[in-house]
Amino acid sequence: MANHNFKKLRLADRDLKFLVETVSPGVSDKGNLVRILREDEDFRNSFVGDEKVFRKIMDDEEALVKISPTLYFEILLRKAARDLSAARYTLEKTLTMSIPVFDTHDLVALLAQESVLVYLADMLSSFTRIESYAVSVRIRKGVWRKFRFNDLDIRSLMSLCGLVEAPYRFGLYKRIADICLFMLGLFPEYVERRYRYPLSGKVRPDIGPSARIDPAEYEQEGRRFYQMAAEHESARQLELEDVFRTLHDNFQRAKKPLNFIAEHYLKYKRQMLFG
Repeated sequence: MANHNFKKLRLADRDLKFLVETVSPGVSDKGNLVRILREDEDFRNSFVGDEKVFRKIMDDEEALVKISPTLYFEILLRKAARDLSAARYTLEKTLTMSIPVFDTHDLVALLAQESVLVYLADMLSSFTRIESYAVSVRIRKGVWRKFRFNDLDIRSLMSLCGLVEAPYRFGLYKRIADICLFMLGLFPEYVERRYRYPLSGKVRPDIGPSARIDPAEYEQEGRRFYQMAAEHESARQLELEDVFRTLHDNFQRAKKPLNFIAEHYLKYKRQMLFG
């Protein structure tokens, strides 16, 4: 995990130039405007949240080639905050119905915490690249075991947690929690479909290499691992304790803006973005 300051994101020059060209294409001194964006956080955020920027990335199929994934998702999150502030309720879907929940005020308040919004943008960007690994883990003196996993598989990552020493578990804690939030936020229907048959509603058998995971288990483990991450020494060093505690306490709320983004902005783009 990169050593970010999650209170704000340092955008690359190409991101800042993209914002300037999109919001103020007619300005004569673009270099000076880029400098101001780099130095003035409120001014920068006003550009990221500009409606023209959102429309640009929605209309441009090659947007992710032109800007960083982190900026891309920050734009979507700021747009979601604006749209949710104008909505009266969100919809929670069950197998048979959609239930209106009057919680938009709480969701907007959560996204108003800059460190949380920035963390979510960075977290979403990490899922645009899924890696598979093979690592050798020492079981006991002279005995090593090769462990294969990919970083979207919470069960293999949980198993790996038990094989590595405590000081090195932080990245695993964080990734497991992030996977749970990501899956319930961006692909809730996939999680439900993998857990139970869509027509009968019966729970699938828990067999095979891609065994089912209860949606409730994703939430339970997400909360648990955010708490464990918050208690790790590395969280203090990275100034992430408060973010992880907030996500632990507000896991249900945190997935709602991601549901909103998946449904309203990325409905037909998720597979392309996340494979």
